[in-house]
Amino acid sequence: MGKIVFYEDKNFQGRSYECMGDCSDMSSHLSRCQSCRVESGCFMVYDRPNFMGNQYFMRRGEYSDQMRMMGMGDSIRSCRNIPMHKGNFKMRIYEKENFGGQMNEVMDDCDSIVDRYRMSDCMSCNVMDGHWLMYEQPHYRGKMMYMKPGEYKSFRDQGMKCMSMRRIMNSLYN
Repeated sequence: MGKIVFYEDKNFQGRSYECMGDCSDMSSHLSRCQSCRVESGCFMVYDRPNFMGNQYFMRRGEYSDQMRMMGMGDSIRSCRNIPMHKGNFKMRIYEKENFGGQMNEVMDDCDSIVDRYRMSDCMSCNVMDGHWLMYEQPHYRGKMMYMKPGEYKSFRDQGMKCMSMRRIMNSLYN
């Protein structure tokens, strides 16, 4: 389990809320969040309750005024602890929704599906092993999504397609 502390004001001031796991709705704990400190582990934070909306990856460190820099303002509303994964990483990516079109198997980071696989889009995937970050643009840029093992039939629900992906490896926890 990881540990993250959220603060209502910049520079770790004001009321705080300590979280050691998933929190689907932080509004009952804090009225806003303008800074946070990840003491251990990795987390995804979301700008809407129930792990919805824009997602941002946070690893161990201090974020004294990062919320605004990430475009979140003071609107962190939920967070998810990302468990450490030991072992292999493996997923199948598909060009179209519902696992259609061209398919490729991915076992390491990919900075551009266009360059590596000659795929114009990635609209669905099946994560078999490991935890991944998917990005809407090549070279790990733009909007991101956290993917844990499971089937994802459509990225359209998130309002994006995937153009690059990165494994969440143990080195990111330090």
